[in-house]
Amino acid sequence: MWLERFQILCDDLETCTPLCVIAFLFKLLGVRSSIFFLYVENVARVKKLSLSGFMHYKLRKADQLFVQWPQLQNKYPRAHYVGSLM
Repeated sequence: MWLERFQILCDDLETCTPLCVIAFLFKLLGVRSSIFFLYVENVARVKKLSLSGFMHYKLRKADQLFVQWPQLQNKYPRAHYVGSLM
């Protein structure tokens, strides 16, 4: 196979949400089970997740959700704190 593992890296833009939904549906249907979806929350989000970040967190659509502030990781324990990515 030319594409054994497919990775999607999304940031906090609402424009990437349709792509992420399509990838999630592919995983559910078994079309492409090797899709790995990473979501990186915007550095400007200090107190709460954005709407798209909250949606990916609550619905467990992202394989890993990265936040850039430690207080967000405390509030959302499944999120991974990675520090500033800039």
